[in-house]
Amino acid sequence: MTRKILVTSALPYANGSIHLGHLVEYIQSDIWVRFHKMQADTQCYYVCADDTHGTPIMLRAEKEGISPEQLIARVWGEHTRDFSGFNIEFDNYYSTNSPENQHFASEIYLRLKARGLIDIRTIEQLYDPEKNMFLPDRFIKGECPKCHAKDQYGDACEACGATYAPTELINPYSAVSGATPVIRTSEHHFFKLGECADFLRDWTKNHLQAEAANKMNDWISGGLQDWDISRDAPYFGFEIPDAPGKYFYVWLDAPVGYIASFKNLCQKNGLDFDEFWQPDSKTELYHFIGKDILYFHTLFWPGMLKNADFRTPSKVFAHGFLTVNGQKMSKSRGTFITAESYLAQGMNPEWLRYYYAAKLNGSMTDIDLNLEDFIARVNSDLVGKYVNIASRASGFLHKQFGGHLSADSETGTEGYALKPLKDLSLTLADLYEMREYSGLLRSIMLAADETNQMWDRYQPWKLAKDPSQSVLLHSVCTRAINAFRLLTIYLKPVLPALAAEVETFLGVPPLTWSDSQHLLPAGHRINEYKHLLTRVEQKQVDALVAANSENLAPAAGQHSQTRHAEKQQHAAIATHPLPNPPPLAYPEGHKGEGTNVGAVAPLISIEDFSKIDLRIAKIINAEHVEGAEKLLRLTLDIGEEKTRNVFAGIKSAYAPEKLIGRHTVMVANLAPRKMKFGLSEGMVLAASGDAPGLFILSPDEGAEAGMRVK
Repeated sequence: MTRKILVTSALPYANGSIHLGHLVEYIQSDIWVRFHKMQADTQCYYVCADDTHGTPIMLRAEKEGISPEQLIARVWGEHTRDFSGFNIEFDNYYSTNSPENQHFASEIYLRLKARGLIDIRTIEQLYDPEKNMFLPDRFIKGECPKCHAKDQYGDACEACGATYAPTELINPYSAVSGATPVIRTSEHHFFKLGECADFLRDWTKNHLQAEAANKMNDWISGGLQDWDISRDAPYFGFEIPDAPGKYFYVWLDAPVGYIASFKNLCQKNGLDFDEFWQPDSKTELYHFIGKDILYFHTLFWPGMLKNADFRTPSKVFAHGFLTVNGQKMSKSRGTFITAESYLAQGMNPEWLRYYYAAKLNGSMTDIDLNLEDFIARVNSDLVGKYVNIASRASGFLHKQFGGHLSADSETGTEGYALKPLKDLSLTLADLYEMREYSGLLRSIMLAADETNQMWDRYQPWKLAKDPSQSVLLHSVCTRAINAFRLLTIYLKPVLPALAAEVETFLGVPPLTWSDSQHLLPAGHRINEYKHLLTRVEQKQVDALVAANSENLAPAAGQHSQTRHAEKQQHAAIATHPLPNPPPLAYPEGHKGEGTNVGAVAPLISIEDFSKIDLRIAKIINAEHVEGAEKLLRLTLDIGEEKTRNVFAGIKSAYAPEKLIGRHTVMVANLAPRKMKFGLSEGMVLAASGDAPGLFILSPDEGAEAGMRVK
């Protein structure tokens, strides 16, 4: 039976360039799709689209003096150019600002309403009296009600990390016009997500990675709130069918873009749309997303689909963020690297595809683009091991044998010697399926090492000098070329452009996965070798960093804005900047009171202080502790071989997922403490006062895990 698969990647927001962080997801997805397209018994389709609606699009277009439609058309062209440049091949790349998307968004809404899952209620919001618009949280700024830092955003403080309602800001102002916002009421439409809790509890257990399922269980166990799915005019988006002046919130119609893009593909190619999206579909649907948008894709999205009589995803695959040289992406360091600038420096896109694949697996772990390691790994693996095989063998074949392989290419010693490499296809197929790319590339490069060792063992350069060794020389060169062909089959999903060049060099049609079960025929003639891949040069990487460097030293009073911009860039690595984050739970009784710092403790000597070993710690993971009212379990990296487990009483101040990837300060030489919930191996530093909650300390940029605080 033919396997039928539909794959999607998260929709990039049409408000900025594609950068190397975005590409982690699209390269991972493209590799998976290409592997499945190499299977004879599989039909696999890969669709995506630009996410084009929301207040940020509307305001940027206004600032540029163009229409939102003109803006999104231009950005669509830039995005498709960049994806194509990295050999990411969609079957359809569309836009959420499409008639298909409006149709399906409205249909889903009306079906949910017919089932009693839409509630209309009056809410209070901050309103800009100059721009005549209600303000999203991120377009409201003011003084943090917790630490009193100035110029903080309407949902969270960049200085202390506190979360709050925008109405709690002190001296708020509109980030759009600068006007003082006023509170006004408006009718909004809500999706009753809480009524989907039982379904979502079971669904998340079976359709997510274990770590993602655990995160979602925390949300579900805490009680799911109704989801505000409407926005007031002016707003760039789709008007709600039965509510003039009300528009669908961008996060409602964005994932519907998957359906719309596939519908558009079906209309162009004569595919059966219903076969893939009906509730009892036997096809497979997979979403690749960043862990920053799990909430939307694993709670809102399946809840909507299930209750609107559409099929739900077979699996949602979440991945981690990208750091560069161990730090978040930063324009000031030249490590906020756009896809366009990478290609403009003449750097081979398949270098990056290979490097990312060598780091990726099926988990949500962050990956790091270490530029020194990037150079070393590409040059060592691809040039020194893989391509080197073809370069070495082809010269002897053409000089000594007219480019023809030996007569026993598929039989006798050659067939026997290469049987382990042929059999490797089964293991590698499983690793591709599970997205364990790092493991499969290790296996492939080990096989390349063995082929090079075989070559060195026979020393063909010596055999070529002895006419009596001609048969052996021919056999060794033939074995090497056959091994190179098998390695190319296994690498083709990762390196499609290079594989196409190899196919031309070998004189063979496009390679499929089943081709790994046989060798090239006896006497087959290969073409003359032409250079397949160049080495990465340090000067190219230096030029890339220089091309992306910008002097972003903030002017007085702009520090928090710059930090916010960089934080958004880091969060966007997985998918795209969120127009608005999901609703947050505020501590019970939280009023946003000021903090009473209290009296200073008794003096200590410098010797006393020197006994404390304070270290910078990176928060690798943060999670709720079952049965604990105040604790979060933190997994910390302080530069040791193993991570540390620390329990911190900061649950009232932080959602766990907000902490992952942040740096903080910990007491590293505090004696471990056995607690009811496990062993705590240190203590993170936090501030507290009269108001509820503890607030962890964050070091300045440049601090790295393991650094000592002096």
